[in-house]
Amino acid sequence: MSSDRRNFIKKASVGAAGLAFGGSMNAMSPLGYSRILGANDKINCAIIGVRSRAKAHIKAIHTDSNAKIIYSCDVDDKIIEEHNEWCKKNIGYVPKVEKDFRKVLEDKKVDAVFIATPEHWHAPMAILALQAGKHVYVEKPCSHNPYENTLLVEAQKKYGKKVQMGNQQRSSKSSALAVKEIKEGIIGEVFKGEAYYSNNRDSIGTGKNVPVPSTLDWEMWQGPAVREDFRDNIHPYNWHWFKNWGTGEVHNNGTHEIDICRWALGVDLPDSVTSYGGKYAYDDDWEFVDNQQVTYKFGDDKFITWTGHSRGLIMPNQPGRGITIYGSKGIITLSRGGYQLYDLGGNQIKDVKEDGDQSTGTNTRGEGVLDVNHVSNFFAGIREDKSLNSDIKDASITTMLCHLGNMAQDAGETIKIDTTTGKVLNNDKVMKDWWKREYAPGWEPKL
Repeated sequence: MSSDRRNFIKKASVGAAGLAFGGSMNAMSPLGYSRILGANDKINCAIIGVRSRAKAHIKAIHTDSNAKIIYSCDVDDKIIEEHNEWCKKNIGYVPKVEKDFRKVLEDKKVDAVFIATPEHWHAPMAILALQAGKHVYVEKPCSHNPYENTLLVEAQKKYGKKVQMGNQQRSSKSSALAVKEIKEGIIGEVFKGEAYYSNNRDSIGTGKNVPVPSTLDWEMWQGPAVREDFRDNIHPYNWHWFKNWGTGEVHNNGTHEIDICRWALGVDLPDSVTSYGGKYAYDDDWEFVDNQQVTYKFGDDKFITWTGHSRGLIMPNQPGRGITIYGSKGIITLSRGGYQLYDLGGNQIKDVKEDGDQSTGTNTRGEGVLDVNHVSNFFAGIREDKSLNSDIKDASITTMLCHLGNMAQDAGETIKIDTTTGKVLNNDKVMKDWWKREYAPGWEPKL
């Protein structure tokens, strides 16, 4: 056996291992800690957009006995009605209902807002919440376009409240341990992060203009977006695939895995981005590519790839999402359920499992222990000024990478990036088309 391999195995501690942290890291669970807090540490929360992902937020908030949801806010009465029944069953009470989020922001009793709306609302709503003196937990992606991305970071700095983005794998204990070991050299010099997502989404068809449902405030739903007629294939989920409201799969799911790759490689904005892909599966209203390969280059020695299969599984027996980090002496694969360490010969050296209920992979709710960890970290930031695991300054960089993936795809060529600002160099068209959207009158976000 070579000395390199002996050293590799010695570092890795051969065998399967469940994840456990000793000492102060395991002294008290988030729930146990919350039970000793005083009345001044109570956090009143409002949930804005309550159909799906919000359920994971609510369950996570509910594990903290000194936090309470005092508002449910949504523009669809039908969704609210269903949500109220769900709350009664799952948390034992029904929060106050409000359709206009601005009224929620006016209430001084609200300390923190959780934003799980369509993506065109994320940054404008988060900025308004900051201006109203609220802490913000905003679902990924934190912006609909790069202009909003930059503006939201500036808003957090100006108003000084906590802003956490909902890429909850940043609060995974197993992922944090893997990144720590990577930085300590367990797989040598890292050079590549491979991110992938695989699903088999169906056709969204060709939308027909129909009357707006009586339960839906379509005007408020559109908010900052340019106005369009209501069609029968937009609400409540397929807005993801329309450029006026959504940002495509690279944002919808790629954000998570690209973020972990960036974390493990220790990189920020890339020097260049190349994207290949197309819309292959169906002839329908879907406006983004449904299969995509993006490569991000960082200097001369590191790169990240994103492989997105929205419609058509990568392989029937392959997990729906994941990350692989390649180093000069080994490989680490990561998921929301843990990580595995291999030597260069493909021999498994270590298997670490995430504690607690496993977060689901490809459904729209994606709830699990990582949400509890992430919300607990957000609350610790509010109560004790602890560092956030995905503070908006860092999270916005990952979001910018996803924007650049869409921009490179549209450009049809490798785009060069200003690594200070994220702006595309020497391509006025892609900057004009993608950097900033057109806003509905009166809705453009401003500081």
